Amino acid sequence: MFESTTQIRVRYAETDQMSVVYYGNYAQYFEVGRVESIRQLGLSYKQIEEFGVIMPVVEMNIKFLRSAEYDDLLTVKTSVKELPTNHKIEFHQEVYNEANKLLTVGRIVLYFIDAATKAKTNMPALLKEKLEKFF
Repeated sequence: MFESTTQIRVRYAETDQMSVVYYGNYAQYFEVGRVESIRQLGLSYKQIEEFGVIMPVVEMNIKFLRSAEYDDLLTVKTSVKELPTNHKIEFHQEVYNEANKLLTVGRIVLYFIDAATKAKTNMPALLKEKLEKFF
């Protein structure tokens, strides 16, 4: 299993009138976690796109357990529990506050898509090589 963590500070603009993080912002927090997890592998989304592969989100499930508030330092834990063998990759993500309380959990599925043809394709070889050592 591959795991990574990244931290995000809640900005004022991400909260509602109660100083609580607006639920729609968790999709962005999860994206930051995914992008940074790939960077921690030694790649970037930009490089993957340069290989001619795009990665749209096709499914997202989120469960909200506790609220995050303005100025909280959040830790986004991102994991890949199974090595992808076809056109999709599944990320499991958790958001914790500074007291290490679990706030939110999510499961996000992305497809590997050929940028030119828009057809499903397999995971880029270099990404597979980077991930394989964790399985």
